[in-house]
Parts: sequence; structure tokens; C-alpha cells
Amino acid sequence: MLFLPGLLLLAAEAGRSSSPPGVRLKELVSIEGVRDNQLIGYGLVVGLNGSGDRRQAVFPAQTLANLLERMGVSVSAAALQAKNTAAVMATATLPPFAQPGTRLDVHVAAMGDASNLQGGLLVMTPLRSATGQVFAVAQGPVVTGGFVAGGAGNSQTVNHPTAGRVPQGAIVEAAPPSSMGEGLVRLQLRRGDFTNAARICAALNRRFGGVARAVNASLVVVDIPPSYTERRVEFLAELESLRIEADRPARIVINERTGTIALGKEIRIAPVSILHGKLTVEIETSYDVSQPAPLAGGETTVVPKVGVGVKEDKARNVNLKEGATVEDLVKALLAIGSTPRDVIAVLQNLRAAGALDAEVEVI
Repeated sequence: MLFLPGLLLLAAEAGRSSSPPGVRLKELVSIEGVRDNQLIGYGLVVGLNGSGDRRQAVFPAQTLANLLERMGVSVSAAALQAKNTAAVMATATLPPFAQPGTRLDVHVAAMGDASNLQGGLLVMTPLRSATGQVFAVAQGPVVTGGFVAGGAGNSQTVNHPTAGRVPQGAIVEAAPPSSMGEGLVRLQLRRGDFTNAARICAALNRRFGGVARAVNASLVVVDIPPSYTERRVEFLAELESLRIEADRPARIVINERTGTIALGKEIRIAPVSILHGKLTVEIETSYDVSQPAPLAGGETTVVPKVGVGVKEDKARNVNLKEGATVEDLVKALLAIGSTPRDVIAVLQNLRAAGALDAEVEVI
């Protein structure tokens, strides 16, 4: 794999790697029913140093009034001006098979007009799933990773102080639903591919004896062997450790905003000759002052003076013969002083000319 963010990095040759050949099956597939669950909650961060929500946001004061009422303190929301309190949205990811008592990281972000959550404390906040069920409860100090210093006329902001994390701030109260089916395991390919689905089936059938069948390019169904009926965890562990010779599509990914290119070394290029030149047009405006002679009665004026310069560099030629790869092309272009943006332009032209046997994806 080649990466070009103005810098060329070459992946180590396969022969020098000490790891076993192929890719572990767990890198290619996920088990249906074993998935993360997203949680969300609405809460309050207290203890801010006057950087909380102002009166423009009504719901933080109403939330604080409701919280105080549950604690036996009755106060009107209109009478509250708690600048040390901010309403936040809390989110967390609940992993599969998480048991009650497991701790999770929580992300919080200000919802109102609070300017800084630094030093705040998230009070008890239920975290719910999309169905509305509470799976965890979050509470703890907020770490922002940023700060605001200075006064109203002269201040400095570092990073993003209105969002932060509560490390290990949520405690799981209910185990998430995780279902794998009875007697079988359904493997979902992370990237649908008929070749990889067939190779996965072949590897599983060689190892466990005719237990796998491919439903489509993204799903492989595996029957649990009778010897593993009571040992499903051991079966899944052996299944995930199998190594597959994965087939990967020939693809070139281009980010024109940053000038970054990611491409495979073995992508072939048809015999082609590339002529690449550069035309530079510079327009410069200068201003001359026209001043009349003393006692002439005229006015001093500024006269713009526009100069246009055109410079065209000599075209640079690269010839690629039969069997050349993208790696050969990149090395040849860099040898003649091409920039990553020049390489991007050349690759796009090669794809349009039909000389590049790969997908070009622009992100």
C-alpha cells in the first residue's frame, strides 16, 4: 500500500513479514446478533464557574427546577438563574454481552448556550436505547480536554470546551439483548464480496466438515457441529482464528482537499506514455502615485499599474511498458519532481483513458 500526503510510505514486502499468511476471519466478518447498542440521555452538568447556560435557554432552568422538586425543594423555574449549570446531551456505546456493573465511557455535549464545561460534574443521568429502556446510569466529573482563558475583550480558547467525556462514568444496569440463533451462527461480511464468501465457506468446511454455506455475498450461515453444541464460545473462538486469503478490490482512494493518495502496489497499468506540463499565469497590480507640480492646482491621485506574466514549463514525459504497476508510475513521477496533486491528475486521466485497471474513489 502506498500513501502520499506529500510523503511516500511503502508497505513492507510480504516475504519479510513474520506473521502467518492470510487474514483472520474475525477481521472480515461480524457475528449477527453480537453488536453494539447506542445509548442517549439528557442531564445536567453542575459546578461550572459562571460559564453555564444563560436565560436564552429555558429548558436548563426547568430541568433544574424539576430536579430540585424531586429532592424536596420547591422553586419556580422563572426564579432560577443558575449560571453554574448547563444542560447536556450524554451518549454512550453499550457493548454486546455487557453485564450489570460494567462501566462505560460517556460523551457529553452542551445543548444550550454554555460557553465552557470545564470543571463540571454530570449528575445522575439515565441512558436509554432507541426503545426507551434504561440500560445505564451516568454520573461523574467531565473532562473537556480544552479551556477558555481571559476576559470578554481578550480571551483564548483551546480545543472544544463545550464537549467532553466522563471516563468510566456510566454503570450498566441491564444486560443488552444479544441473540445468535439456536444451532447456527450467521456471519456478516463487513464488505460484501462473492469471492471472499466462497473462500470463507471453503475454509470452514475444511476445518469443521461441511457446516458452512454462503447465502449471498454478505452472509455465510454456519451450523454448529454436534461436538460444540455445549461449547459455543470455544467454537466461535476457533472460527474467528481461521485465516483466509482475502480477495481485495483494486482501488485507489484520493483526497484532493489534502493531496492524499492511498493505493495498492500491485495495481497494473496498460502500456502508456504520459505528457505532463505546467502553465503558470501571474497577475500583479502595483500602485503609482501621480503628484502635480507645486502651485499647479492639480490633485494627487493613485494610478494602478497591472502587470501580467506567463511562464510555461517544459512538458515532462514518462513512458510505462507492459507489466508496469502503480508503484512504478508513482516512483517515476516523483523522480521528475511531481507533487501529490500532479499524481492525482495523472491517475484520473489514466482512469479516463482506460489504462488503469482499478477503481478510483474520490473522498
